[in-house]
Amino acid sequence: MDNTNMISNEIRSQVLIDALPYIQRYNDKIIVIKYGGNAMTNEELKNAVMSDIVLLNLVGIKTVLVHGGGPEINEMLSRVGIESRFINGLRYTDEATVDIVKMVLAGKVNKELVSHLSRHGGKALGMCGIDGQMLICKKLESEVDLGYVGEIEKVNTAPITDALEHGYVPVISTVACDEQGQTYNVNADTAAARIAAELRAENLILMTDIVGLLRDKDNNSTLIPKVQVSEVPFMKRQGIISGGMIPKIDCCVEAVRRGVKKTCIIDGRVKHSILIEILSNEGIGTQFV
Repeated sequence: MDNTNMISNEIRSQVLIDALPYIQRYNDKIIVIKYGGNAMTNEELKNAVMSDIVLLNLVGIKTVLVHGGGPEINEMLSRVGIESRFINGLRYTDEATVDIVKMVLAGKVNKELVSHLSRHGGKALGMCGIDGQMLICKKLESEVDLGYVGEIEKVNTAPITDALEHGYVPVISTVACDEQGQTYNVNADTAAARIAAELRAENLILMTDIVGLLRDKDNNSTLIPKVQVSEVPFMKRQGIISGGMIPKIDCCVEAVRRGVKKTCIIDGRVKHSILIEILSNEGIGTQFV
């Protein structure tokens, strides 16, 4: 027998043995993954994410995928001659834009992700916040009018748990409506945090284009692997948490305070970063506990 194959098989079996405690820990538990950034646009990374999710689902880890779709929305707005505007990191959403957001997120992006998961051997069910009144929201109040940008008031988890109980991966786009049926655009990080909290998820994973929270934002070797949520206000005052990291980390903190066991910001540019986070002791990125 070829010695190379023997070594390869030994390594494969050891990997499975090492992963077993983590599979047992998460078995029949719920994890919520917010999918965005480069991992959504790079085909190789997208295939890695899809295979990770299918694997987790097959070993009994109930996985919910919440997605954005900013680049696709920008492209469609440009195509129809509407300028993309952002205020404090949130998309200004007028009446024409909210229709484009609904069409792109709930139609194009959502169904493409369902198709990708199916091609990797998974069972996926596409839905948006409007389906089954999953996400009820109101207009987000802010110093500057953002148009039809919503703030979640209530999460109805029944459509999600029904899909999970039947072995499907729920793939959720974050358009929602209010009690009168008006459609709103909802920030995907915020929606993922609320959904994870209402599901009492074991883990919320935010996929980003950075390695995690850095003590020095220009030095990847200063990654902070674990943060207690009580430390976050002090880190903001120190300037360690600043700029675009503030809303992401606020989502992590809110999820933990609402009952999620652990939240993580991970680097979606690393292939199979989801598996590294879930099926290893070291994990990847920054954990908030």
